[in-house]
Amino acid sequence: MYYCCGVTEKGVMPHNEDALLIKDSVIDSGSSEQTIAPPFIAAVSDGVSGERSGELASKMCLELLRDVDYSGDMKLDEELLAIHRRLAEYSESDPEMHNMQATLCGFAVDESNNILTFNVGDSRLYRYRGGRIRQISRDQSLVQLLIDEGAITREERREHVHRNIIFPVFGNVKSTPKVDTVSIDGGMEYGDLLLLCTDGLSDYVSALDIEEILELPKSLKSRLHLLVDKALENGSKDNITVIAVVYYE
Repeated sequence: MYYCCGVTEKGVMPHNEDALLIKDSVIDSGSSEQTIAPPFIAAVSDGVSGERSGELASKMCLELLRDVDYSGDMKLDEELLAIHRRLAEYSESDPEMHNMQATLCGFAVDESNNILTFNVGDSRLYRYRGGRIRQISRDQSLVQLLIDEGAITREERREHVHRNIIFPVFGNVKSTPKVDTVSIDGGMEYGDLLLLCTDGLSDYVSALDIEEILELPKSLKSRLHLLVDKALENGSKDNITVIAVVYYE
């Protein structure tokens, strides 16, 4: 069984272009808690800044993902690209929604507790184990490419002039996104925690701060709210969404 908790917050922004999915529930405001058995999918989506209808793009992306009847023998990357095409077709059919786009980051747990992670954009997935976090997803962004090439350091990422440039995401009418997938061999161990978040949190809360907050003897929901508060305290100028999932036998 899995205990899942998610929080989404508009922060200082007038609207929330983030949304989250936990199994059958898509929300774009407030929080959700569930205890669920596999198979299921959990994900976060962020409407791309500067594109029209970001709120609709993120929510529609997750609603389409919610309708995927996931199993271990499914080719999930093909299902995800079909969602991209649906978003692109919808945006082209309505001038008011032209080029609406959204990131997507999440994971799918099959009936045997195997886990497949997926990412398009710069939202993130971390694993917290033994008091330490490790980023599992890889940012699809220009600054990540510059880091990989050694042109800038990780510390320079946050203030870089091109920090908001990401590679094609869901709904892009000109380019097909690349779906990055990673399998977590053996699934989750007892005590593991998987953390999904949009860049409104990861850009403003350090790995050390995340570790310190997750270590606190508080409820999981309380710790997620503390992560959101920390991002706002550190000056987050974006919407903030975070999901945590723990496994227990």
